[in-house]
Amino acid sequence: MKFLVIRFSSIGDIVLTTPVIRCLKQQVPDAEVHFLTKKSYRGILEHNPYIDKLHLLADDWTVMLGDLQAEQFDVVIDLHHNLRTWRIKRALKQARDFSFNKLNYEKWLLTALKINKLPNTHIVDRNLATVESFGVTNDGRGLDYFIPEKDVVAVSDLPMSHMAGYIGVVIGAALRTKQLPEEKLKALCAGINHPIILLGGPEDKTMGDSITAVDPIKIYNACGKFNLNQSADLVRRAKIIISHDTGLMHVAAAFKKRIISIWGNTVPGFGMQPYYGNATVKSVIAEVNNLSCRPCSKIGYKKCPRGHFKCMQLQDIAGIQQQAMDLL
Repeated sequence: MKFLVIRFSSIGDIVLTTPVIRCLKQQVPDAEVHFLTKKSYRGILEHNPYIDKLHLLADDWTVMLGDLQAEQFDVVIDLHHNLRTWRIKRALKQARDFSFNKLNYEKWLLTALKINKLPNTHIVDRNLATVESFGVTNDGRGLDYFIPEKDVVAVSDLPMSHMAGYIGVVIGAALRTKQLPEEKLKALCAGINHPIILLGGPEDKTMGDSITAVDPIKIYNACGKFNLNQSADLVRRAKIIISHDTGLMHVAAAFKKRIISIWGNTVPGFGMQPYYGNATVKSVIAEVNNLSCRPCSKIGYKKCPRGHFKCMQLQDIAGIQQQAMDLL
């Protein structure tokens, strides 16, 4: 059978689809697995050995849809489930399609009315439910992330002070309400007695420089200096990872890293906490409980809607520091 799996974005959401790719390829006899995503995320998937062909979302939809129609897919697995994927499924009308349940109504109940009707099910298992009719089951192996040899970071690219090991601190987040304020990040890093590498994209470099100034010997700012796969390699080699609810957190889980995940306006109950499959890996959830306003959004905002930002301002920084040292 010929499958097309669709997930356009983002880093974490794509990594969370990898058990579907692997289980389809390994459990459905002679399965041919294709994947459609945005061009900017091709690096996450182009070295995945369970994908037979990678397709990229194009500006010219007519050409892209023509290319997809020529593949003559038997099945479309829609793990994004929006208007664009509906358009693609309509064009591939000869294929059966199965769509991921986004649970938007249940998320609205929780964020708007604080009524929790969400199932106690990780998003990985909800993704896998789309392929269960093909006899596919969760193999328990967790997430995948494949780093090409060309993106393995040379030891010589790291400061000598960090060559013997370090804690990775992911300082970025897609939206500000999922991110510790800069002063909190400075305090966090200042109180950890261990080499630290700051991880994030080019947009995080300025804040990373400011945090590094707290202790330029102990803290190394890698934000914007490495591409995504190289950053993933730095995650892979870290002793532990401290991260917000963001893509590199899921990359860390793919490498079975011990993680301290810091949660602001979102909650682990959305089914997005670090996922290890059947592996036993110690991880810690850092969140401020018993706030009547939390969660305020299933995604996040540029700033706290109420102005106080208690979900991050009240984080127990000393407690996170102690948990990091305990995990070491």
